Amino acid sequence: MLITERPAGKHLAGGWEFPGGKLAEGESDADALQRELREELGIEVTAQQPFMVVEHDYSDRKVELRLRIVRGYAGEPRGLDGQRLRWVEIQRLTADDLLEADRPFIAALQRLRN
Repeated sequence: MLITERPAGKHLAGGWEFPGGKLAEGESDADALQRELREELGIEVTAQQPFMVVEHDYSDRKVELRLRIVRGYAGEPRGLDGQRLRWVEIQRLTADDLLEADRPFIAALQRLRN
């Protein structure tokens, strides 16, 4: 599982998350993921599927995260925004690895692998 560190200057900078980003006006979840991973990691998603949606309230904002599983991609992921990348085995993911809003995905992803 690939996780990325939030770059300096962004909300929750230094925290780790699943890569992705905001939907643009009129953009589908699938198109947004394709665009964000191209812009942030330099890869082209070739296969993906929806997995889970989570809403989370931070003290200063509310977010809705739509996790999609990338089943195939072309290229080698690299941090184009200067962010660090880390590959983590699903069974080794812990709450300490991720930002609070991403944590509900951990158990669901681990169940998927069992």
